[in-house]
Amino acid sequence: DHIFITEEFTEEQRMMKESVVDFIDREVWPHKERFEKKDYAFTEEIMRKAGEMGFLGISIPVEYGGMGMGFVSTMLATAYMSAATGSLGTAYGAHTGIGTMPIYLYGTEEQKQKYLHDLTSGRQFAAYCLTEPGAGSDANSAKTTATLSKDGTHYLKKKKKMWISNAGFAEIFIVFARIENDKNITAFIMEFDKNNPNGVTLGAEENKLGIASSSTRQVFFADTKIPVENMLSERGQGFKI
Repeated sequence: DHIFITEEFTEEQRMMKESVVDFIDREVWPHKERFEKKDYAFTEEIMRKAGEMGFLGISIPVEYGGMGMGFVSTMLATAYMSAATGSLGTAYGAHTGIGTMPIYLYGTEEQKQKYLHDLTSGRQFAAYCLTEPGAGSDANSAKTTATLSKDGTHYLKKKKKMWISNAGFAEIFIVFARIENDKNITAFIMEFDKNNPNGVTLGAEENKLGIASSSTRQVFFADTKIPVENMLSERGQGFKI
């Protein structure tokens, strides 16, 4: 059941492929040069259109705003969404994969209902804050801290993350930090509003050799408040996630 070949794609899977190819041919290829000129706003615009088409929640169940179509359909969409430009492919993969899936796989029912509908529709976008200057491949050595407030209602985050895809336009961040002297890091869902930054500062867009219109920034935390109910899974499960 885990083996598939193109000759055995279902009619539904073929239709998904054709829909994405048509979308890319119509919305992306005619404007491909804009992706090479650091047009971050255009990447965000295409992502919103992809959300309107349902392409941001292909594997997410219908009850959470997705299409519930499974892995093969998701793979076909991802392959063709990335074919025209790496900038869109990076934004799409960061949002639908490491941005959205942690909530679907590890979130509570309340967290899924609160966030997934907006993420699958493109009303909001996600980013994944894991990497630090000294913690990339060795992710569990992260130095970003989370300290429980005196009243026990929220955690205060300090330090920074770097090379965060979609940081320039994301409103939902999956952030990893260490609580006290825990062996393993913990994951949190952080809401970000540019008009009320809550101690969050974004660095300038990184100058990259490729994926020019993929937003990539540092994210700084200065006593950023995250409600305790926004912990993702349990304390110390961030390394597993």
